[in-house]
Amino acid sequence: MSDDDDFSEPRQRMLAFIAAKTIYSCAQLGKAALGSRVMATLAEVPRHEFVPLEMQRYAYEDTPLPIGFGKTISQPFIVAVMTDLLDLQATDTVLEIGTGMGYQTAILAALAQRVYSMELIEELAEQAVRRLARRGCANVEISVANGWRGWPEHAPFDKVIVAAAPELIPPSLIYQLKRGGKMVIPAGLPDAQQLIVVTKDAEGSVSTREIFGVAFSQLDDEVW
Repeated sequence: MSDDDDFSEPRQRMLAFIAAKTIYSCAQLGKAALGSRVMATLAEVPRHEFVPLEMQRYAYEDTPLPIGFGKTISQPFIVAVMTDLLDLQATDTVLEIGTGMGYQTAILAALAQRVYSMELIEELAEQAVRRLARRGCANVEISVANGWRGWPEHAPFDKVIVAAAPELIPPSLIYQLKRGGKMVIPAGLPDAQQLIVVTKDAEGSVSTREIFGVAFSQLDDEVW
């Protein structure tokens, strides 16, 4: 039996839990089921390959897990919802802020054409590069940098996803979003964060929609 087979049953339980929790959250999400492409990708990408070895037994529990340096990998339900809210297309170029060990990055890579991902902690970025290479994710580029200012060299982006919470949405990220684009970002004071969908219409007007309360590590504006 392969290592992946060992995790097949827990992964199926994770998918069932996400489906059930989506129904429970349908009032906030505006839908009772996540997109089929998102769910199929969650079934395909092995979360246990993107957590520390000692955490693998918990990889498919619906909980954040520590990955070192005071950081965590988001719980599967939040990853699923944020991915679904992006409404990713196969031709999209995506900016991700907060690579971590690369789990969300691998999901984005399977659903979009190109992913530019930024990680502040060099050791995590290096691990993500190795783990993504093992998965054959050739359409990902990772930068070791604070994501507050985004990645202007590759802007504009069809979609932006942020895995850390500023108090206010950085204007630089809104600016780097294409017209017709969408950003999913947690924002707010540490004890009052909301998951927010930012939409820029064809004329460049920006609107926001709050989904539900979340708890992320903070994204600060100290850039270097």
